[in-house]
Formats: sequence, C-alpha cells, structure tokens
Amino acid sequence: MLQATPSSRVRHLLTASGRSQVPPFMVMDVMAAAARIEAAGGHVIHMEVGQPAASAPKAAISAARAALDGARLDYTSALGMPSLRARIARHYRETYGCAVDAERIVVTTGSSGAFILGFLAMFEPGDRVAVTVPGYPPYRHILAALGCEPVLIETSSETRHALTGEALLAAHHRTPLKGVLVGSPANPTGTMMSREALTSLISAAEGAGIRFISDEIYHGLDYAFPAVTAAELSPHALVINSFSKYFCMTGWRVGWMVVPEPLVRPIERLQQNLAISVPTLSQIAAEAAFEGREEMEEVKRGYQENRRILIDGLPQAGLDRLLPADGAFYLYADVSAFTSDSLEFARQMLEQALVAATPGIDFDPVHGRAFIRFSYARSGDEMREAVARIVRWLR
Repeated sequence: MLQATPSSRVRHLLTASGRSQVPPFMVMDVMAAAARIEAAGGHVIHMEVGQPAASAPKAAISAARAALDGARLDYTSALGMPSLRARIARHYRETYGCAVDAERIVVTTGSSGAFILGFLAMFEPGDRVAVTVPGYPPYRHILAALGCEPVLIETSSETRHALTGEALLAAHHRTPLKGVLVGSPANPTGTMMSREALTSLISAAEGAGIRFISDEIYHGLDYAFPAVTAAELSPHALVINSFSKYFCMTGWRVGWMVVPEPLVRPIERLQQNLAISVPTLSQIAAEAAFEGREEMEEVKRGYQENRRILIDGLPQAGLDRLLPADGAFYLYADVSAFTSDSLEFARQMLEQALVAATPGIDFDPVHGRAFIRFSYARSGDEMREAVARIVRWLR
C-alpha cells in the first residue's frame, strides 16, 4: 500500500506540469474576494468583471425552454448546428455587408474555446505570437500554456492604444513572429481601431507572413464609430466572436469563429477530440438570440449612460485621466496620482469602499501598476453609487 505521506520518490507524481504554471486571471481573484465580503453581509458594487447585468434576450430564453420541454439534446456537428452557422453568416451580411460562407463558421465554447482551437490550429510550440499591452490576460496565458511565446508590444496614447503596422514589423524584425492577435473594441481600454488602421495592420502582418487573429467579442458595443470586422478585410484572418457580451450570454458559453477555409477541417478535428461539440442547448438559444437585437440595443443605451456617469463622476474623485472609451463597457483609469501599486489600490477600494475593480497589472505587466479597469456593465443606479463611494473614499 502507498504511504499516506508521499515519499520523495513519488512526490513528483503530484507535481503540476510546467505548462500549468500560468499566472492567475486576477479579475477572478477579485470576484472571489468580493464574494467573501458579500457572504459576511457587505454590499459590493461589481465593476471588476465584464459581466452584463441584463439577461439573455427573451427569444433565446424562450427557445431554450422549448428545447428542454420538447426535444432531446444530442450532440451536434463538431462545427456547430448548421442552422446556427447559417444564421451567423447571415449576421455578417446584415451587419457588415460582408459575404461569409457558412462553411467557414465554427461554433465554439465561448471565445475561450475559440482561442484554444485557433492557437492549436495556427501555431506550433515555440512560435512567437504578438499581443498588445494593455490587453486581455488569457491571450498570453493560453499561448504560454500551449507552449507558444507571447510577445508583448506596448501601445501608447499617440496611437490611441492601437497596434500599428510599424510597431508590429519592428518586433518581427527583432525576432520573427508567427502571429498577431488584436481586439477592437479592446479590453481593458475600450479603444477601437478605425477601418484604415485595421486595414493597414492586416496588410502589414500578411505582407510579412504573420498570421492575423481578430478578437471581435465586443462588436455591437461601439459608441464612437461602427466596428469593422477583419472578415471583411481579409479571407486569411481568423475572426473570433461570442454571444457573451452584446447578447448578455456569458454563462451560456457559446461563441464562434470565422475561419480561413484551409483551417476548417483541422479545427473540426481538434473540436471533435477536445469537446465533441458545443452544448446543444446553448446553440439553440444563441440562434434565437439574433431575434433579440432591439432588446439588446436598449441594453447598449444603458451602457452609454453608465459610461457618461463615470466619465462625468470619476474626475470628482481625482480620477481624471481616462483612456478613450470608444466601445465595450470598460474605463481604464490612470491611478498613478494615488498609488504605484494598482493591486493594493484595488484591494483597499474593495475592502474600504466596497467597490470591486480590476488592477491594471492583470492587463499590463509593464505599466499596469498605474491603472485600474472599471466595468460599467451593471445598472445606472449602481454606477452612481459607485462614483459616490469612490469620491468619499479618495477624499
């Protein structure tokens, strides 16, 4: 019988692999800390996670209920339900005037599943893939777990925190890159790339043989100007989107990709083996969600009002250096006047003001100690109360 206390000989059996040693996604740690305060009776205002306060579209919920009442929920094709893939292709025609073959649509387990499938299909272990900072942490964490090397490229106010072709090629010339991933609207900044900027970046990438991935999960949540899809600009780009944000379906875990034609079958094989298929109930609800656009536009108008509340209110607390919030539902605030440690700032704001926000160090290991990300996806009343609490706390 094995000993209850492992000996040095067998201790390695309980040691986690090197690829699992990725940093935590700090926003989830903030959520856990907020939950502990709430369990003790505190009322926390949640501005840490990109979690819409609104529910999924009524049409999506009705379709899911009907499916539960009237049908078996079997496996679907690994690429997704044909009717959902066709509906997504129709969405590109209606929204962007862009013809996308339904055969190039792959339904995924949220955008997270899409990143894993896309990275596995496009890159080998050791490949260098550029991502911008500040940027969504799991980009680099997933790449690292898969054995790739994330290459961080800093953005600045001079380019409105958008990656330029010049910056990409400069990094490529130092050591060759195999890919680049950008998001517009971006997380955590909310900044967006214009058609001209995105076209120029894609042209620079493809001209240098760098594969291009476009994270478009915040499309629909654009305020400054309409978002542009990379699917319209290049058949070689891999486009990732999700029902989580615009359609308020985070917990349903369903997203999609527009895939270059040669990668459809490789991604299908990966999906077959890694997940078999995306949950059928979520796919049924997602297809119906497109009928709830009017409802979701009303939710979007609420985000715009929340954005106004924060832009007008946070300067009263001394937080007057905010990055342009073109889209999504985030404000990225410079807190360097108050701290050089955004992690400690976020901890104190949670414990003392009962406002949960995400430290910038989660998004930018270079300069993130000077920033905090606020999500304004909750109700207007919560945003007003959050501003009042932060003003009292910082004063």
